[in-house]
Amino acid sequence: MAAASSWKEAKEIAEREGRELVFHNYDKGEYGACSRDTSFGCFREGRFTEERCICIPARFSSGEIEQKEKEFLEQNPEWLENG
Repeated sequence: MAAASSWKEAKEIAEREGRELVFHNYDKGEYGACSRDTSFGCFREGRFTEERCICIPARFSSGEIEQKEKEFLEQNPEWLENG
């Protein structure tokens, strides 16, 4: 899974690799492209800890993706606080 630094780069990766979703991983500070069955997280002390990611269908333009992320964060301000 290639890492990107913006939604625009993530969309380019999704198109190039034929991925259906783009994501912004808030815990790692990276963007990228993935499939629906991808899980985000890591093992810490033998336990899997999920990472906070926003995944959006890659069929949207990068501007639409940015708007959807903004709307999600406005509607769910506690989501960022729980990290």
